[in-house]
Amino acid sequence: MSSSKKIILSIAVPIPLNRIFDYLPPDDYTLEHLQPGVRVKVPFGKNTKTGVLLAIKPDSTIDTSKLKKAESILDTSPLLSSIDLDLLYWAQSYYHHPIGDVFLSAFPVALRKGKSSKLKSPHYFKLTELGKNLTEQTLKNAPKQLALINLLKNQQQAISSQEIATYFKLWRAPLKALIDKKYVTQTTNTFNIQPEIITRQPPLKANPEQLTAIDTVCTQLDKFSVHLLEGVTGSGKTEVYLQIIHQVLTNGLQVLVLLPEITLTPQLEARFRQRFAVAIETYHSQHNETQRLTAWINMQQGKSAILLGTRSALLTPLPRPGLIILDEEHDSSFKQQEGFRFSARDVAIVRAKMLDIPVILGSATPSLESLYNAQKKRYQLLKLTKRAGNATAPSLSLLDIRNQVLQEGLSPPLIRDIHKTLSKNEQVLLFLNRRGFAPTLICHSCGWVAQCQRCDANLVVHHRQQKLRCHHCSSEQQLPRQCSACKSEELKPLGLGTERVENALHDQFPGKSIIRLDRDSTQRKGVLEQHLQAINQGEVDIILGTQMLAKGHHFPNV
Repeated sequence: MSSSKKIILSIAVPIPLNRIFDYLPPDDYTLEHLQPGVRVKVPFGKNTKTGVLLAIKPDSTIDTSKLKKAESILDTSPLLSSIDLDLLYWAQSYYHHPIGDVFLSAFPVALRKGKSSKLKSPHYFKLTELGKNLTEQTLKNAPKQLALINLLKNQQQAISSQEIATYFKLWRAPLKALIDKKYVTQTTNTFNIQPEIITRQPPLKANPEQLTAIDTVCTQLDKFSVHLLEGVTGSGKTEVYLQIIHQVLTNGLQVLVLLPEITLTPQLEARFRQRFAVAIETYHSQHNETQRLTAWINMQQGKSAILLGTRSALLTPLPRPGLIILDEEHDSSFKQQEGFRFSARDVAIVRAKMLDIPVILGSATPSLESLYNAQKKRYQLLKLTKRAGNATAPSLSLLDIRNQVLQEGLSPPLIRDIHKTLSKNEQVLLFLNRRGFAPTLICHSCGWVAQCQRCDANLVVHHRQQKLRCHHCSSEQQLPRQCSACKSEELKPLGLGTERVENALHDQFPGKSIIRLDRDSTQRKGVLEQHLQAINQGEVDIILGTQMLAKGHHFPNV
């Protein structure tokens, strides 16, 4: 497009400089597409970058003859709203981070790379009349097909292939068989954004404390407020969330739920899908680029109603925002420690204020900052002091292990209790806050200790991989055969890690199913979900893990 009016584009480019760059519009631009919040492909040095258009202005402090032309406008409409942009401006100023990095952090990786924001239309499936009247006896010899039929029967509307994939791993062949048998049909009709039936299951009966918390938040859904929900373990905080979310969904609004750990997402997602009939998205680092892009776009376009995710989901655009929830708000995982460093809790509160919606901070052990703000009446404190339903507090025992012979950290009384628990066909959970085989490798001849050359931290022994790893900077090296100081071969691992205790458990309890859950054992995609499913189905006897086990999991047979 040619115009006599001069147009200068102010663009945030993701480089480590805290400044905005001016560009001329591309030759073939459309004026209506030039709106703050669209992505722009621009030349930068010898490379090409994806930036975000922040403003359009009539002139520049740089001679226009020296300005480069943007290569293309990547979006036909803004992906970020004016409030989204205001939040990112605030975050950049508050955390003193380069503006380009901050603005691009709002996008999933695929969009940062300049990929299209248009998604392929997913396939949707629903039961035919023949399928609706099908009896279980008909498919008694095809359990996977029957499971798919039961899933579709429980839906209030057509279900997408992506959602089917969240329930079943091997679903394509049984689904094709059902289509061939005329029990299921493919449709292009998408789900209703606001289905008539929001819930699939009725809510649990709330106790008086839960009712007070629910009513307090629900009477303030139309304005900004911060609620600190302090509840002892097992007090039913999740049920409080669910009942408040139901009211938000009834109002036709969206909900953002942030969790500190990826490990909590599958369990909470399953509970949300059991309760709600609306479209639910999940967003975290174990999803691939396409999955994260799909979740982000579906929320940005208002097609989905609930987003469950870790701190990386915080900046996802919400056209109909209604509520933000941070579960385990005290957790350090909500603080980004590299790149654009920020506190997801604090940014969530600022975002809620800009959107004029409530935010709930839930925890059994609130942070001192949140308790102080509640004391100063900046936050409303909602307490759940009683366990929900018939739950009782666990009995605690402090075990004195002095003068006891330990088997790789396992004392005789602990071993006896594990045997006793297993004899009742119950599960055992062991918590150890150290992954790897041993936290230190020491030379018994000269006292040399293996240390990281980058950061001086002790290197952790990972026996199975025969590696020494630094858990601070991620550097690693081969496990040495001799001391680098005195050349002695008297190298001994010192201390306990989950890998070492796992070996001891296999020796002490042969034939028992033992699962180790830590960052090392759950790196591969899908492994965590498989382990959690096995635990919940009673296929595991002993569960050993790090802090990822100590947050919000529900293992009914432990």
